[in-house]
Amino acid sequence: MLVLIPLLAGWLLDLLIGDPQWLPHPVVGFGKLIAFGERRLNKNSHRKLKGALMAVALITLVFIATWLLHRQLCITNDILCIVFDTIVVFFCLAGTTLIREVRQVFLALDRSLDEGRKQVARIVGRDTSELSAQEVRTAALETLAENLSDGVIAPLFWLAILGVPGMLAYKMVNTLDSMIGYKTDRYKDFGCWAAHIDDVANYIPARLTALLMVVAPLLSPQGGKIYRPAPSFSSPLGEAGRGLLRFIHKYGRCHASPNSGYPEAALAGILDCRFGGPHYYFGQLFDKPFIGENDRLLTTDDMKKAVRVNRTAEVLMVVLTALVLGLTHI
Repeated sequence: MLVLIPLLAGWLLDLLIGDPQWLPHPVVGFGKLIAFGERRLNKNSHRKLKGALMAVALITLVFIATWLLHRQLCITNDILCIVFDTIVVFFCLAGTTLIREVRQVFLALDRSLDEGRKQVARIVGRDTSELSAQEVRTAALETLAENLSDGVIAPLFWLAILGVPGMLAYKMVNTLDSMIGYKTDRYKDFGCWAAHIDDVANYIPARLTALLMVVAPLLSPQGGKIYRPAPSFSSPLGEAGRGLLRFIHKYGRCHASPNSGYPEAALAGILDCRFGGPHYYFGQLFDKPFIGENDRLLTTDDMKKAVRVNRTAEVLMVVLTALVLGLTHI
């Protein structure tokens, strides 16, 4: 049971307090390391090679350093080991903070479009200065779905597979991608490897996220409308779940990322809405495919449904992680 304490304690801490702004966060340190390396290496020739070496070195450094510290603490004192692991789990989960931010976007938008644009700019990488109210809501909900995978499901997945060193190393992978994994003139070569490593690290978690989101509304009648039930699709999830699986299969690949489209398609199917389309990043227009067909107006009720789905999927993943950890430590 000792291996489950950090998981449950860290998750409950995130659930209760999220990421307080006054508390130093390791991801901030990761960002400073990445920015330091990028300023010095992302110039002149061989940018792709230099970016690859930096990404691999930073990920390896985080994994080895965490493993050594975890091992030493476990040899020294079980209590110190549990406390350290709990802190890592707490810092690596971002479910509560993201939900708070998305709620704030909708509240800000109720006050004014300008406030909504400024608030959503905190959680998306695209240019928000010209977004309509509908586009602000869409951006917030897309981010909620995508970051359920990046901020909750994937960290827990790597915790189950590689323990706290793997969980923290994943956060470095994710931070690298969020800072330099863009196809802009500045980052297309230097951030190439960072983006590909992130794609590999999120391949299974993204699809697992979509599956958990399919199950989530079926556990709660208030979870939201399921898009186009398809009785011919053989599945134990029931008629509504079969329809949603078909929807995800169709639209999950309609995204520039090989992974992000799956949780976004799951939420678009649950809400019966449309995500995607062209967006500006760093002044460049990226013409993304649409996910879904029903271009209806999104509302605060849709946000509340999406939050319920996220929370249910999160709980399901905590249970799955606990089962894996329990079975592997028997």
